[in-house]
Amino acid sequence: MTVPLKYLSAYSLDIQTKVQEMISGKTLSVYLLAKYPTAHQIYNDKALRGYVLEIKNQYLKKSEPLSQIKYDDKIHVINNALGLHTYISRVQGSKLKSKNEIRIGALFKKSPETFLKMIVVHELAHLKEKDHNKNFYKLCEHMQSDYHQVELDLRIYLTQIELFGDIYQ
Repeated sequence: MTVPLKYLSAYSLDIQTKVQEMISGKTLSVYLLAKYPTAHQIYNDKALRGYVLEIKNQYLKKSEPLSQIKYDDKIHVINNALGLHTYISRVQGSKLKSKNEIRIGALFKKSPETFLKMIVVHELAHLKEKDHNKNFYKLCEHMQSDYHQVELDLRIYLTQIELFGDIYQ
């Protein structure tokens, strides 16, 4: 019996078939733990802020500052969001000021560092490119060379959580 793969529906039939085989054999966790054996230690908002700013300063020094960076319990994967980048424009005197915020789903407090980095890179790329276009993904790959593979593995991880529970608790 096949399981609907809502996180992998945009991927090729070949990839979906391989994931279905891992689901049938209950080996998703084996695959993930072999590639990503441990969770990161970035548990709180202060540590997350330092982590995000380190990546931002390495790749996007001249981009606008971030006013808030935090884990957010209200971001749900069900809403197709792993993290959020928001910007608010406000009039201050004769100038228009914008504030940028990054919020990461609290689910990723206990995930492999590579997954956290992929989400951070994705949200940071929105500082330069608002839309998911060719330049956006090129910037993501510049900040994390294996971005697309990690995104696929992250989607496999979300499938694991949904079907069998989290393996990094």
